Amino acid sequence: MPWYNGDYPPSYKNQPPKLRDKAVEIANEIIKETGDEGLAIATGLKKAREYFKDHQDEADAEE
Repeated sequence: MPWYNGDYPPSYKNQPPKLRDKAVEIANEIIKETGDEGLAIATGLKKAREYFKDHQDEADAEE
């Protein structure tokens, strides 16, 4: 099930909003490709963290 409009996996609940939004974006793409929610949730969060690690200026702009 794709996530939209503030609906996101419970494991994303305590993540910063910018990171959570990026993780949801990535997870939704993975669901489209594979249909595997578990993989999408884990990979979405991991890839979002990697993204903001590589794009620190975007993460700092939100604060």
